[in-house]
Amino acid sequence: MRALMTLLLLTSLSAAQTASTAKLDSPEKPTPSTNQNQLMIPAGTKVPIALKHAISTKSSREGESVYAETTFPVVLNSRVLIPAGTYVQGKISHVQRAGHVKGRAEVLMHFTTLIYPSGYTVVLPGSVENVPGAAKTSMKDDEGTIRQDSQTGEKVGTVATAAGTGAVIGGLSHGVKGGLIGAGVGGAVGSAIAMLSRGNDVKLDAGTTLEMVIQREVPLDAGRIPAVVR
Repeated sequence: MRALMTLLLLTSLSAAQTASTAKLDSPEKPTPSTNQNQLMIPAGTKVPIALKHAISTKSSREGESVYAETTFPVVLNSRVLIPAGTYVQGKISHVQRAGHVKGRAEVLMHFTTLIYPSGYTVVLPGSVENVPGAAKTSMKDDEGTIRQDSQTGEKVGTVATAAGTGAVIGGLSHGVKGGLIGAGVGGAVGSAIAMLSRGNDVKLDAGTTLEMVIQREVPLDAGRIPAVVR
């Protein structure tokens, strides 16, 4: 009887050791980790904003700060990523005034920071995609340079007006020959005026609407952004 009990005990110990070894040898399947607290603003997202202060190629300088505010919420999958009223900060990267003979005024700015109403701050790369709120301007390149429209027609008009005025004055005083001379003198004066005057500056008043595009994915902490924004 004692021998039988000893045999059963040894068998139980051997089975337990085998099971323990098998458990150590078989690796556990990894559990996929998902961060439920992170949201992502996709690259290429367009954000409507309005300037909080004026920018002009006449007075603004490279390195100056740019301040704006979002005017409409950005929503993805029924979740607000950027609420209206979020502050946007950036810098002026390049300013060029218009030349006397050639060269149009242009300004380039980049956006660097989102500041949520709660104070949550996010770093991002953003540039200007479009300027629907500024007259007589257009986008020069994909980098976001805003350029004043060409004034070639206006300067030609200045020369033509001056020539016409000179022709009238010359004709009244010296007949046909005087009219021709007057037209030439008037045209020369008009050309001089056109060459001496600079082209128009790019002027973006406070409240001017822009369209900012986010250039790469930007991670957000979902816990810092309310799910519902009034």
